[in-house]
Amino acid sequence: MHGARSLPLRFPPAAAGGDATRLQLHGPTMGTRWAVTCDAPAGTDRQVLHAALQAAVAQVDAQMSPWKPDSDLVRLNHAPLGAWVDLPAEMLQVLARALEVCRLSGGAFDPAVGALVDAWGFGSVRDAPDAQAIRAARAAPRRPTHHALELELELDRDAGRARRSAPLQLDLCGIAKGYAVDRMCTVLQQHGVQHALAALDGELRALGPQGDGTPWAVALESPQAGRRAAQGVIELQDLAVATSGDYRRFVQVGDARLAHSMDSRRGGPVHNGVASVTVLAPTCMDADAWATALLVAGPGEGLALAQRLGLEALWLLRRGGALVELGLGRFGAAATPPGGT
Repeated sequence: MHGARSLPLRFPPAAAGGDATRLQLHGPTMGTRWAVTCDAPAGTDRQVLHAALQAAVAQVDAQMSPWKPDSDLVRLNHAPLGAWVDLPAEMLQVLARALEVCRLSGGAFDPAVGALVDAWGFGSVRDAPDAQAIRAARAAPRRPTHHALELELELDRDAGRARRSAPLQLDLCGIAKGYAVDRMCTVLQQHGVQHALAALDGELRALGPQGDGTPWAVALESPQAGRRAAQGVIELQDLAVATSGDYRRFVQVGDARLAHSMDSRRGGPVHNGVASVTVLAPTCMDADAWATALLVAGPGEGLALAQRLGLEALWLLRRGGALVELGLGRFGAAATPPGGT
């Protein structure tokens, strides 16, 4: 769902300390793959753990996918306006957080961009931009403020339901993968795993350090279309990271590279010179959503927003054919170059 990625480094097949067993598990989901490297307690049933992890990500996909015609998200999008729709608690949790990040970001993160996503060929309807659909999406009544979204989408979490009062097409691709990583971490903890790195595309979260006490090393991908290379390396321990960018899924219009992330405030794809944004946060759901928000907000508005909220973020900006780094928090000193200290 995001174009940019954090690349987990390869780890040895055996853990370095205690009675833990190094397991490396992975499987398909959401058009990509999930992966877990963990130092599990001795005697952990590999097959049982794998099945539980696969079930967790499959449940998120079944609830929140815009591509599955029977998903809960599609049911909500197709329901008559004003009609309450019963939804699972997990999806209501993600919707609630999406609305909150929308409010906090001044609309830079907008879960109601589904029509724009489809019109530009990044959704389930078409695989290329459609001029008529783009005009129709742009002609739709625009919300005067991001606060209006909370009036147009009403959540009743106690009753397990939601309803739309306006023809919103919701899209949770900017937050659902991060939430799926959090769900994997919950499964790991339920199985007694305290040392793990869970990943899904560009979203990762570390539970504790590795079994030998060292942090998990994660390579940040350089935003270069057509090749995969490391921009730097960060260390994770009880922390999540997510990256969003313009170089994996984009359309080229003349000399302009238009990312798959949508800016509902301008009615089209992001086009602001930001190659990628990487965010650290306690949960992967938050890291995912804020990486999207800061990519859309751009270097000026995004930097001010991150400073105000105390976010830790790294921007890679395209400037005259070169990449310029701009970091806050632990990224203030920039990520460590591969092989560096």
